[in-house]
Amino acid sequence: MQVLFERERRACDEVEALLRDAQELGEMDQAFAETLLFGVVEKEDALKDAIQMHAPGWSLDRMDPIARCVLFVGAYELLFLKEAPPPVIMNEAIEIAKEYGTAESGKFVNGVLNAIAQGMGGGLRTKD
Repeated sequence: MQVLFERERRACDEVEALLRDAQELGEMDQAFAETLLFGVVEKEDALKDAIQMHAPGWSLDRMDPIARCVLFVGAYELLFLKEAPPPVIMNEAIEIAKEYGTAESGKFVNGVLNAIAQGMGGGLRTKD
């Protein structure tokens, strides 16, 4: 999420930023972070469409930048990666949004990801 946030804020090479931050990650975490980063970048248009469809009345530009990055990662995991159950993905995303976003980010992320998961047949309202 940090790399995506940095990518939004300024033009930067995603790989360069990831490698710089990867010193703090273990080997397995680094591989997973790379999977998420490259997956989000590759599927960016589809993710934008999914997020916009499930966040009526909100343009991507209007969203809190942290919440937007969390939504990209969470939506990618839900729609394309599918390595964890939807409630696990959603709870993790909500906690990150609550910790680093605005006061309302957790609720917003919960609503959007839950709508995406319901569209897949796997929605489950989580605590926020």
